[in-house]
Amino acid sequence: LPFQALPVLFKRWLKNEEVEEGGTVMLHCELTKPNAPVEWRKGDRVLQSSDKYEIRQEGTRVELFIYDAEAQDA
Repeated sequence: LPFQALPVLFKRWLKNEEVEEGGTVMLHCELTKPNAPVEWRKGDRVLQSSDKYEIRQEGTRVELFIYDAEAQDA
């Protein structure tokens, strides 16, 4: 008997954050399902964990840290 799983939705959406140049900013959202696959993007580019970006996911909470923030990170 086929069934359709409920889609993953945002329980808490991203909010705009301000940070001084050179600082660290954390963006986060909360999903309706734990450990759902998430892609962080800037335009067409998929962000990957690196010295610049740190991606964390625990349960339904997903976080993106941007280190050494610059104007082009907006």
